[in-house]
Amino acid sequence: MKSHQSLPTTGPKREALRQKGQFGTPRWVAKAMATYVVQPEVRTILEPAVGEGAFLRAMDDVASAKGLKPQIVGYELFPEVLNQARENGISSSLLSTVKIHDFMSEAQVSNFDAIIANPPYIRHHRLGAEQKLALQTLAKELTGLQIDGRAGLHIYFLVKALSQLNPGGRLAFIMPADTVEGVFAPSLWKWIAANYAIDAVVTFQPGATPFPNVDTNALVFLIRRAATSRELMWVECRKAESEALQDWLDGSMCEVDNEYLLAIRRALPEALATGFSRPPMESDDGSHIRLGELCAVMRGIASGANEYFLFTKARISLSGIPDRYFVRTIARTRDVPGPLVDEQLLDHLDLKGRPTFLLSLQDTPQDSLPKSVQDYIRHGEQIGLSDQVLLSTRRPWYKMESRRTPPLLFAYLGRRNTRFILNEASVVPLTGFLCVYPKHVSSLEETLRLFRALQDPRALTNLRLVGKSYGDGALKVEPRALERLQIPYEVADEYGLIPRRQPVNLGLGI
Repeated sequence: MKSHQSLPTTGPKREALRQKGQFGTPRWVAKAMATYVVQPEVRTILEPAVGEGAFLRAMDDVASAKGLKPQIVGYELFPEVLNQARENGISSSLLSTVKIHDFMSEAQVSNFDAIIANPPYIRHHRLGAEQKLALQTLAKELTGLQIDGRAGLHIYFLVKALSQLNPGGRLAFIMPADTVEGVFAPSLWKWIAANYAIDAVVTFQPGATPFPNVDTNALVFLIRRAATSRELMWVECRKAESEALQDWLDGSMCEVDNEYLLAIRRALPEALATGFSRPPMESDDGSHIRLGELCAVMRGIASGANEYFLFTKARISLSGIPDRYFVRTIARTRDVPGPLVDEQLLDHLDLKGRPTFLLSLQDTPQDSLPKSVQDYIRHGEQIGLSDQVLLSTRRPWYKMESRRTPPLLFAYLGRRNTRFILNEASVVPLTGFLCVYPKHVSSLEETLRLFRALQDPRALTNLRLVGKSYGDGALKVEPRALERLQIPYEVADEYGLIPRRQPVNLGLGI
């Protein structure tokens, strides 16, 4: 996430931005963050990823308004990006102390009273093995932690920047939600909370997101190098392009609730346990039932090669493969626009050319299969499918994963409110969905009651407490996380879902 104001969603320019990790910080957010770091006691400020100069301009504006003149030092890796800052009107005096250098490879020679940044958002799979090892080594030296290899470059920027704060120093970083939702997050934030004071975490409602064209959910972290506090302010911005956040940071940072801003005080242990990207979670006082008490959840089938294993009716006819070797399936979440999968939907998808049949071969010896199937397996081997990573682990390579037909599906990643889907057509889904198997249901009527309960807004609103957040309100919910979904007891009772003591044996196929 760095400094481009308008982002293409596809094409080479978009890919170039991803390689540099550059996504634009809007002026209203930059000025709010600058307001936090530009203080009378702050004499030196570091910006480790200058980009096109959004924070330089914001700090200059805030400092001028306050009559302050802090010394600002900056780093930028790409000269062409800094040239764009000049073209954008950033003055030569502001750019004169910016070094063309990689902040992460710079030896720590001095500390600063404040650090502000929108660090490069480069995910772990875009980091080279040597670079990742060097970053992990540095993080361990600074924190004593072994940072998980799935951490992106922005995580290491945060760790290094925190280490370069003077006592009492302030840090303002805007980062993606994976900073607090990733597998590395619990140990990282335990370390931060033990060594620094987390003053505030700022979140954004989907309509107020700083990055409307980027599939990430942004948060602003405001941290001081001071004794840890047992509380922090949790803020939710409700409208973009507002000065409300800047005014709040320039004032008493007290609790507010208006059309522009929600700011509440949270206990640090609760916030750490729930996650900074999520609103406070009510204590587990018996007022909720977890979905895992009612259902088991599994991911959908990973075919290993959709283009090979998925068929339309027309393609089945051309292949000559008997119908008995296929099961009905749903491959993409956008193929299911509503809360129901039925035969009518499958026929509609087939007419549109969308595949709804999965070639589901088991471990039958190849020479025992019909010739049409044998020919198709040989074709797969000729194009190298048997050597692909996932398929090569199967014995034989063409053996498909199996699942019992789930009565309910769940859209694994999406923005829509209706995430649970009634599986009336008895499909087995691919990995875009989770399979939901009720434990205490013995009739269609009971399944429908469970389905209606899971459609209830009082239950759906709790998805954000267990999911990973992305741009425009999108959530990704893993199987175990979905089992932790809290269903209010009043909803469970209203729909007759209070679980029996003896669950049904599921006998799930793998």
